[in-house]
Amino acid sequence: MKYVDEYRDAPAAEQYARAIAKITTRPWTIMEVCGGQTHAIVKFGIDELLPEQITLLHGPGCPVCVTPVELIDKAVRLAARPDVIFTSFGDMLRVPGTESDLLSAKAQGGDVRMVYSPLDAVKIAAQNPQKQVIFFAVGFETTAPANAMAVYQAHQQGLENFSLLVSHVLVPPALEAILSSPRNRVQAFLAAGHVCAIMGYTEYEPLVERYHVPMVVTGFEPLDILQGVYMTVKQLEEGRAEVENQYSRVVSRAGNVPAQSLIREVFEIVPRKWRGIADIPRSGLGLRPQYAQFDAEKRFNLSDYSVDESPLCISGQVLQGIHKPHECPAFGTLCTPEHPLGATMVSSEGACAAYFRYRRPVAKAQIKETVS
Repeated sequence: MKYVDEYRDAPAAEQYARAIAKITTRPWTIMEVCGGQTHAIVKFGIDELLPEQITLLHGPGCPVCVTPVELIDKAVRLAARPDVIFTSFGDMLRVPGTESDLLSAKAQGGDVRMVYSPLDAVKIAAQNPQKQVIFFAVGFETTAPANAMAVYQAHQQGLENFSLLVSHVLVPPALEAILSSPRNRVQAFLAAGHVCAIMGYTEYEPLVERYHVPMVVTGFEPLDILQGVYMTVKQLEEGRAEVENQYSRVVSRAGNVPAQSLIREVFEIVPRKWRGIADIPRSGLGLRPQYAQFDAEKRFNLSDYSVDESPLCISGQVLQGIHKPHECPAFGTLCTPEHPLGATMVSSEGACAAYFRYRRPVAKAQIKETVS
């Protein structure tokens, strides 16, 4: 078996891998949804611990990666305005648009600031009434409560110089788009534990029933992921399709009800374009009409802007589990973290970034093979 020396629970991981091998009788294809899980799998060689019959595919669970390229262009355009302070989490600064990124906009004089919370942006707006302060609201359901709270507080404070550039996406519609595709080969999912910590997992139950695919809510430690794989394979081998909760120390079936209420207060479900994938109906969150004054696209008349993506980048196929990063002709040559073609190469949760860091020859030499 293979394991990475640095993982503190490598012997326990090997034991889980043996348990999975013991119950596996046929090939199965499982998709992990979260980019954080993808990085753990690649970094610690979890997929190399598993029996050959088990294939792990990397799904669209990196919100930075699926942010549409035109939203990046809009962000760059807004950041270049002299009357704007543009705020964002750090993982959005190097995501490429058609010609530039936010870090380049900052280098050219734009007031681009990295923050750790959207509430920081609200504070900046209160301190700078002469400037328009914009926060780049990106993420799945996990980050939606904090962004909703930022809008709610700005509304309560009467701030007229605060707005969001919104690119919120929802997990269940993306999974349904994958399952309904004629190219789909996913037989089960490891659902993202942090999303379910907010939303619970009742919304996955109709998908499980409709498509007869197991879904196991899974955490992010290597042992979490291996236990999630074990629970998934057990369902597949037994012919069951249920939603099970591996991450019970964090996730409940109902989720965080107050956070859900806040999301519903500020946001409504809207169609959303996913970078490299497609327009998916009812797959995003947008500001409700009563909070429309906090919508940066409307405030700065950017709603109708659209662009084409690079034909050299297959990140959309990577995000759908059709290809793995190293199967892209541009991987590691035309596309590197220093000169990325797509967001999956620069995001801290991107599959291409994980493969570039951990699966090149130098990185693979760190993996030690032992005989179990």
